[in-house]
Amino acid sequence: MRTAVPLPPGLLRTALQQEGLVDSEQCDAVGLGTAGRGALRRAGLLERVVRGVHDVAPALDAAGVAAWQQVDRWDRARRRAAWLGVLAVGRARGVAVGACALALLGVEGLPARIRPEVALLDGTHRVPGGGVHVRCGVPERVERLGPVMVVDPVTALVQTVPTLDREHAVAVLDSAIHRRLVREDELEDVRRRTRARRGSARATRWWDLVDGRAQSPLETRARLQCRDAGIAPHDLQVAVRDGSGRVVARGDLGWWLDDGRLLLVEIDGATPHGAPDALYRDRARQNAIVATGALLLRFTADDLRHHRVAEEVARHVTPSATRDGAVVRPGSGR
Repeated sequence: MRTAVPLPPGLLRTALQQEGLVDSEQCDAVGLGTAGRGALRRAGLLERVVRGVHDVAPALDAAGVAAWQQVDRWDRARRRAAWLGVLAVGRARGVAVGACALALLGVEGLPARIRPEVALLDGTHRVPGGGVHVRCGVPERVERLGPVMVVDPVTALVQTVPTLDREHAVAVLDSAIHRRLVREDELEDVRRRTRARRGSARATRWWDLVDGRAQSPLETRARLQCRDAGIAPHDLQVAVRDGSGRVVARGDLGWWLDDGRLLLVEIDGATPHGAPDALYRDRARQNAIVATGALLLRFTADDLRHHRVAEEVARHVTPSATRDGAVVRPGSGR
């Protein structure tokens, strides 16, 4: 049974914005003092995370707050890590850095779990506990993102990419470009600034794999798996045209087959397709694609986990038909 949210309205809004975390100052400002927090803690509706930081997620869960329940749990976990770091050292001087900054900026493709990581405006160091890592040195290129401070996207990528494996690194870079947080011409700046960092050597061969046309980390992952299998897609976000030349859809990954047909791969994400309106649009789109004579293959995240995408595409595309991702149409002579 759902209950009323036992939080002042102002604190509820703050908690939703900060992924369920609030600090003592924010509680005191709306009249939820030490005694009130103690009562919530005894009721199992509030938990102390580190000194001065409180988790009110249990209260939001108990009340069934819709805005809280509709958020992807992994996205929330990453942003919570960022907020924990900032709140633990103080909002007035804490700056989210590295993967935490990227999570707050909306970059996709990060690992499921990231470490809370911040820097202090004055460059000092402290150990707030709770697994929060504080970077030494004054953070450069600080931006304000609503109520929180973050390093700029280029700096955040420089700090993060060398720490990731290839799949996550390329997905993060794809996402940053796709979301226009960085321009493609800024990628060289990111690359140059990572060279002196630990882990940069293994990333040397990854930069040429980046393609900001990918609309999700799942698409990036599918592209890399196909490339590793020697069947890199000929193009991304491929326009599908009907007999009149009108674009009826765009496919995530595309190959031109020897018989002249287009093979499209679509990666279905977590967005629900079961609602009537969504189901109708999905069916109409698929029918329009198939009516052009294109071959359509659809996959899910589970298929990617088991490497089924490349396996299935290989039934239709021979390795010789692709040359490291270049667009090689049948009969082109390229």
